Amino acid sequence: MKRLTGILCCLLLAACGEPVARNQGVYMLIDTSGTYTRELDKARQVINFTLARMNPGDTFAVASINTGSFSEKNIKAKVTFDDRPSVTNKQKRAFQQAVDRFVAETEPAAYTDITGGLLQAVEYLNEKEPGRKTILIFSDLKEEIKEGYNRDIPLQLNGFDLVALNVTKLGSDNVDPTEYLGRLEQWQSKVEQSGGSWRVVNDLERLEKILP
Repeated sequence: MKRLTGILCCLLLAACGEPVARNQGVYMLIDTSGTYTRELDKARQVINFTLARMNPGDTFAVASINTGSFSEKNIKAKVTFDDRPSVTNKQKRAFQQAVDRFVAETEPAAYTDITGGLLQAVEYLNEKEPGRKTILIFSDLKEEIKEGYNRDIPLQLNGFDLVALNVTKLGSDNVDPTEYLGRLEQWQSKVEQSGGSWRVVNDLERLEKILP
């Protein structure tokens, strides 16, 4: 009887604990280096799909990957959606307008600081404290760091779901496919060793795979 009473007490204490957050936070990194800027219209397709899946209380941000990406200046659009549906709809329209400006005004960058972008994404989502944290990486995943920039920094990705999108093949990949496969393996290893989960979605006709 005492044992049963103890179990019931534990269950009651658990039920009275902190509520579990049900909202989600999505941070999308968009590669703007070199010729990859030609893919920006496809990135906008992903953004519009994600916006449609956002609910009140969710957080969404879009940022560029360029020469130095560990900066709030790289965030081109950001929002936490209001509980009121009418306000949420206005926020989504404003978000789309900000993305349209970003796509229209973006110039190709000389370098690709993916790691810096990930560090900024982690910092941003951790501050928002959503129940589920997703980072979308729209890039060919070829990182090129400008001389003098330190990116030998461990990532803290526990609880993060990372999804690589539209990982296009470079000209050199056609000559040696192991370069392409190697980039995917390298990033998967880096993410998983840092505590995150990793997926690749290249078929943009199946965008339902990117978010639960």
